[in-house]
Amino acid sequence: MDSNESDSWLIETDFEQPPQVDLRTDRAHSARVYDYLLGGKTNFPADREVGDRVLADLPTARAGAAAARAVMHRMVRRLAEEHGIRQFLDVGTGIPTAPNLHEVVQAVDPACRVVYVDNDPIVLAHSRALLTSTPEGRTAYVEGDLRDPEEFLADPAVAATLDLTRPVALTLINIVHFLSDEAAHPPVRKLLDALPSGSFMALTAGTADNAPDQVPVGARRYAEAGIEVYARSHAEVERFFAGLELDDPGVVLVNRWHPELGEPSGEADGEVSVYGGVGRKP
Repeated sequence: MDSNESDSWLIETDFEQPPQVDLRTDRAHSARVYDYLLGGKTNFPADREVGDRVLADLPTARAGAAAARAVMHRMVRRLAEEHGIRQFLDVGTGIPTAPNLHEVVQAVDPACRVVYVDNDPIVLAHSRALLTSTPEGRTAYVEGDLRDPEEFLADPAVAATLDLTRPVALTLINIVHFLSDEAAHPPVRKLLDALPSGSFMALTAGTADNAPDQVPVGARRYAEAGIEVYARSHAEVERFFAGLELDDPGVVLVNRWHPELGEPSGEADGEVSVYGGVGRKP
């Protein structure tokens, strides 16, 4: 990677005004519903309407969303602190919410590099918040879709930011449960195949295992707004880690994944319908 070329690319991006985009605020979007459940302000009436319907049938949805966000912080912190990872590829970034991934890992090592990938136009509109890297590190935002990894991996910003001959942590937080197995597994495998030995994948996925009556009803509320949700069993979530070496403690409810690495949040298992895990590519 040529440092002069990559620095030039970054300067152009950092000062470029976001292009005019249609935010499609008249229909709900999964990222904005998630933002609403987290108590954020980057959402619109259509998103809040879906969120309220979900909460009416699944009152624990706010606690689950907060737990899923918190586990991302713990996962990437552990990857940086314990496993020495300094490069991160975050696919399905969602609306910027402080602290963002780069802020967590650059607090461990300011030289960490992060590429964010998302296809939501409102994330693009707020992408400047994702480019506030330390001087020693680097961040970039790429418009892309998990279902088409070849396209965003070929984006010049990826090569300008990450060295794909060295270990990378692929983070897929709260994204695969919006895709069927047929749509999710092939691109996840392609992304893992593109990364070298010693890379990691951190993944979270919704489940109905611990709330079999409530979660399917909440999923129907999403579906009524045109957002498909696929709740997976423990075994089905583990399948994403096939061929990887699972980091301790394996695939567990996210409130049980290294809670000692963050502030205690106190969620009970019944409030957290999300599994999470981290695996290493041999």
